[in-house]
Amino acid sequence: MRTVTLPGRSVPADPAGEPTQPGSLRFVRFARRHPFGAFVALAYALSWSVWLVALVGGGLPMVVLGAFGPAVAAGMVTYWTGGSVHEWLRPLAKWRVPRRYYVYALGLPASLFAVMNAELALFGHGVELGRLSGAIPAYLSTFLFIALLGGGQEEPGWRGFALDRFQARYSPLQATLLLGLVWGLWHLPLYGLGFVGPLMFVFFYTWLYNRSGSVLLCVLLHASFTPALDHLVLTDDSATVDVVIVVTMLAGVLALIGLTKGRLGFDHRASSLPPIEPQKPFVASADSKQSGSSSEAPTTRTSPR
Repeated sequence: MRTVTLPGRSVPADPAGEPTQPGSLRFVRFARRHPFGAFVALAYALSWSVWLVALVGGGLPMVVLGAFGPAVAAGMVTYWTGGSVHEWLRPLAKWRVPRRYYVYALGLPASLFAVMNAELALFGHGVELGRLSGAIPAYLSTFLFIALLGGGQEEPGWRGFALDRFQARYSPLQATLLLGLVWGLWHLPLYGLGFVGPLMFVFFYTWLYNRSGSVLLCVLLHASFTPALDHLVLTDDSATVDVVIVVTMLAGVLALIGLTKGRLGFDHRASSLPPIEPQKPFVASADSKQSGSSSEAPTTRTSPR
């Protein structure tokens, strides 16, 4: 392997004779140029590698650990790109919001599933209200688990990092669809075709985050949706139940889009969006040092369409 002599040391060189960089440094530089791409790649790599261990026998602890991938990835990319990790985490502690947003986060999933059960009863599907006596304690225990460990910890990544960056480039509707696809496919190793669920749920999260600016509220919404799916269908599972769930969710999404005229609460969020690219260069290349210029030019955010 060819080497290039630098002051005090020799390093490997590529075929063009330029010194190579460690893989970790190359990825940091990639993150400087493409923070969202780096976030997605790192979130998938961290989570899927841990979930692979879970699937071959690692059990629930590894599933839980893998769910921290998006938050860890967001924190690393924020740090690498010169952002403030403290400011990124601030919305996770934002609890002073109007009460109606708590009602939304805690009550929307249960309300949607109440509608689903009513629809199933109208179709003669044998809804059993007596199941509520066991469903309510199970709902509450699952809520606490998801809020603390079992899924809510994803939100500093998806909503706290990714959503604003998508909305800085695209319309709220386009940004939400794209984020739903990224978020949904991330679940693929765990849920298989069930990854389509986030493509619908994501709209409810976007509106809540845009209106409240609180990642904490999104954690509560996440912690409410999962136990609703697990425990609030008061009949035996079947293809009919699956169809009713999908149709009801789609109806809710379409209603939200219509009521907000596709803005999904974005007008409350626009003034606090981050720049598309970080403004502070990470490191200058050798050529740019010789010419006295930085290897990265700062960019500014364009207004979303």
